Amino acid sequence: MKKTLHKIHLWLSIPLGLIITVICFTGATLVFEQDITRALNKHLYQVEAPQGKERLAPSEVINIVQDRHGEMKISSVSIPKATDATYQISFSNGGKKVLFVNPYTGESIGWSKSYPFFQTMRKLHRWFLDVPKSKGSMSTGKLIVGISTIAMTIILISGLVIWIPRTRKALKNRLTVACGKGTRRLMYDSHVALGFYATIFLLIMALTGPTWSFGWYREAAYSLLGAEPQPQNQQAGHAHGHGNDEKKENGKTERRQETSIAYDAALKEIQDLYPEYNYIKLSKNEATVSLNKYGYRSKSDNVKFNPKTGKITEIRKFENHSVRQNLRGLIYSLHVGTWGGPVTKVLYFLAALIGATLPLTGYYLWLKKKMR
Repeated sequence: MKKTLHKIHLWLSIPLGLIITVICFTGATLVFEQDITRALNKHLYQVEAPQGKERLAPSEVINIVQDRHGEMKISSVSIPKATDATYQISFSNGGKKVLFVNPYTGESIGWSKSYPFFQTMRKLHRWFLDVPKSKGSMSTGKLIVGISTIAMTIILISGLVIWIPRTRKALKNRLTVACGKGTRRLMYDSHVALGFYATIFLLIMALTGPTWSFGWYREAAYSLLGAEPQPQNQQAGHAHGHGNDEKKENGKTERRQETSIAYDAALKEIQDLYPEYNYIKLSKNEATVSLNKYGYRSKSDNVKFNPKTGKITEIRKFENHSVRQNLRGLIYSLHVGTWGGPVTKVLYFLAALIGATLPLTGYYLWLKKKMR
């Protein structure tokens, strides 16, 4: 059994090892992307809260922003609980860019930043620089990353079975790295011991990663975890031309409604219902109430309100969301390591770095054996 697994481990690692190294390394660089971006642009996220002064109401901020950016169509306003945090304005015709606004003056502080280094790392990590032509479509790079990630799962499991010793004493030896016994011993210990420590986190990353590469894998994962199969006509139902034309015609009316007292009334009522919220995102006649200060982005309640009066009409609790909707957020959080806050992010960072070295130490040991 172990001989067979050893061959599988070896002959998957040899052709795909360098690709796995790139995937793990780029993944490690992306773990703290948001933290680094935020640290380099503190002025965008924080302001000095004037003593005794209240933050502007959402409708006031929207009016100020629209006066300055009339060509932009506001789609949502995010209001953090922290009084020294900025409001974040998203636009339906602004792509992924977000405008940061001083909540006390309505002043536009600046747009969200995206650094070329992280953009390149993301393209390498997800598509091996071969970006698909459209969202959801396949590319050669995307296929390579998906196959390599599935292979990584097999490599990790086979490696675990191969290297698990039979005695407790041998286990203790394999979980330590000897630094003074030569290069080969150092490489061997690094491959085995560090691999043991990182395997559980690398397995989580490898098992969740292909959900972004293959639709069949994603549906299989959802079904395995209890989600209902996605109807084939679900996406088509959202793209009827007449409805979009009608929305364009009524755009000005809807915009006036959004800047009315409805947002303010809805916000006040939601804040009373959720005193411990992280942030509230208002959009059209709906609000998303984030309940987790960490990165589990789907741990939130959805609140619907009347777009004219702001009166709450429906509350959909996080625990009552569909299994599919909750799984989407859970899988993302498990893959990037945000589910446990800063501690899990550090552990994922270290595990991803170790994952990047495992193929390299493996190549060294294999070549040494061949040379002997």
